[in-house]
Amino acid sequence: MASIGSRPKRRISVKPMPGSKIILLLFFWLCPALVKAATLHVAVASNFKATLSVLAHQYEQASGHKVVISGGSTGKQYAQIRRGAPFDAFFAADAERPKLLELNGHIVTNSRFTYAIGRLALWSNEAKWQPIGLHSLEQDFRHLAMANPKLAPYGLAAQQSLTRLGLWHVLKDKLVLGENIAQAHQFVHTGNAAMGLLAYSQVIEQERLVPGSVLLLPQAPLHDPIVQQAVLLVDTEAGWNFLSFVRSEPAKVLIRQHGYEAP
Repeated sequence: MASIGSRPKRRISVKPMPGSKIILLLFFWLCPALVKAATLHVAVASNFKATLSVLAHQYEQASGHKVVISGGSTGKQYAQIRRGAPFDAFFAADAERPKLLELNGHIVTNSRFTYAIGRLALWSNEAKWQPIGLHSLEQDFRHLAMANPKLAPYGLAAQQSLTRLGLWHVLKDKLVLGENIAQAHQFVHTGNAAMGLLAYSQVIEQERLVPGSVLLLPQAPLHDPIVQQAVLLVDTEAGWNFLSFVRSEPAKVLIRQHGYEAP
C-alpha cells in the first residue's frame, strides 16, 4: 500500500474547539498564516460523510482553508472522477476504486492510503426486534434495507454476509436497495424497512448506540474487510496538508470514536 510522499513538515499544536474531546495536532509544511486560503472539493462515501465533516471543520479552524464535501456512493463518485469531476480528493468506502484510479493515472503519486476500516451492523429502530440478532433475519418481516452492492462497498459486504449465511436467495424479495448507505439508513429510520444492514458508524453517536437494536456483525467469516482508502486528485499544498491531518494520531482517535477501526 502506498503512503503519502515525504515532505518537510512542521508540527503545529491546535487548541480544541468547544465541546471537542481531543486536541488535534495538524501537520503543515508551511505556516497557515503564510498560505493563501484555498477551497478543497472532496468526494466522500456516504458512510464517512458525517465523520469527515467533523474532521474538515477542525481542519478549517486551524488552517484557514475551506473544505466542501460531496457525499455519495463510491461507485458513482468513481465514475464521476473518471469523467473529470472537479474534486481535489476522494475518500472511498473501498480500496478497489482508489487503486483503479492510481493504475489509470488519475491520482497524485504516492497519495493513496487507508484512512479507516468499516464495520457492518444490523439495525432496527422497532422495539419488537429488541434484542436483535442474526436469527431476526429468519423471522417474518416486510423489508430489509441495504445499499446497492454494485455501487456501494457496504452493500457488497451485506450481500456477502447474507450469501454466507445462506439467506441471500431467501430474502431476495424482501430487500430494498438504497443508492448508497445513507439512503439505506433512511429506509429503516422512516419505517419503510424493519431492519437494515448498515455502516456501524451510522448507528453510533459519541461512542453510544442510537435508539433501537444493533448487532455488530463479525467481519470474518461473513464478509471481506471494508478497507476504506483516500487519494489526492489535484496536487496542492492544502490538499497534502488535509490528507496529512486525517492521518494524524489525534484524527484517528476521532475516527475510532465514530465507529471505525483506524489503521
